[in-house]
Amino acid sequence: MSTTGPRIFRITAEVANLEDATAFYSTLLGLPGQRHPGSRHYFNCGGVILEILDVTSGGMKPTPGPKSIYFAVDDLAGVHARAKELDALAPFDVHGQPAGDMIERPWGERSFYVTDPWGNELCFVVDGTLYT
Repeated sequence: MSTTGPRIFRITAEVANLEDATAFYSTLLGLPGQRHPGSRHYFNCGGVILEILDVTSGGMKPTPGPKSIYFAVDDLAGVHARAKELDALAPFDVHGQPAGDMIERPWGERSFYVTDPWGNELCFVVDGTLYT
């Protein structure tokens, strides 16, 4: 019997244009990622793959994933600057505070939120303040 539980190894974000999504995520994450067959591009994010999947080849529309995908980062200000450049800072509030602002949240994380052009929500948290 295994002493470890399941682990997440890949999360999918559905998009409508793989080239635009690859450019968006490469800029935001500061990583080139890697193209894979089947209209997908992978970004290795610390042992978990963020899979960008263009679902339009099958005649579907992208469906945003469940609530935010959380990323721990060392350079929160750098990611925030790239998100702002991409005009991707989230337009909503979190506990009465602007989600796109790089601030300390009530639970102690210093973070900000992004919404990609396909409706997927992402949250970037400075490593060392993670609420786990």
